[in-house]
Amino acid sequence: MLSEAERVAALLEAQRKAAALFSRIESLIRPGITELQLTRDIAELGRREFGVEQNWHKRIVRAGPNTLAPYDENPPDLTVGEDDILFVDLGPVFEAWEADFGRTYVLGRDPHKLRLRDDAAAAFAAAKRYFQERPRITGSELYAHVRELARQGRWEFGGKLAAHLIGEFPHKSLPVDPAVAWADAGNHTPMRGLDPLGRERHWILEIHFVDRRRRIGAFYEELLTIG
Repeated sequence: MLSEAERVAALLEAQRKAAALFSRIESLIRPGITELQLTRDIAELGRREFGVEQNWHKRIVRAGPNTLAPYDENPPDLTVGEDDILFVDLGPVFEAWEADFGRTYVLGRDPHKLRLRDDAAAAFAAAKRYFQERPRITGSELYAHVRELARQGRWEFGGKLAAHLIGEFPHKSLPVDPAVAWADAGNHTPMRGLDPLGRERHWILEIHFVDRRRRIGAFYEELLTIG
């Protein structure tokens, strides 16, 4: 069994590779491309340049009003517009280690869309600090905090959860009670602690802010517990 230091290093390395992949994704985004085609282009880029052959969750590319949709939904394919907002959410597996990474992109200079994108990133940093300052924080407490951060920015929190577990692929094979695997309104247990194999639990934090009146959303996601 790997030491905790080795597990942390492996998760950070997977995230570093995911960040490098996302640095290349921006070159693929352009008006006129469909979400489906962009998803295919990203998959090809991942295979060609980063050796990504599997993902632990479905690839998500959402533009315009589809950015309102939470993970579980599968909205119809849209075409990226000239002055659009979109986000990408990927779960690439690097050498048996899972990453989970999400970023928002704005085409054009619409100040409202740019503020939404930037507020999601700022809220991620604020929520991570909040987590770090509270050793006994529960999933429901973190979820309530990210909802409050959305309210402070005059947005709505669009997700059903604020964080979820991550680890060696496939982490979902662990015998974990779903009630404590997500930071949502119903999880009143401390987020820190050991998994069923006696290892530290590590979490991904995800921020999904939406403006339902303008029908746009933004997404920001990466490791919460380390990095």
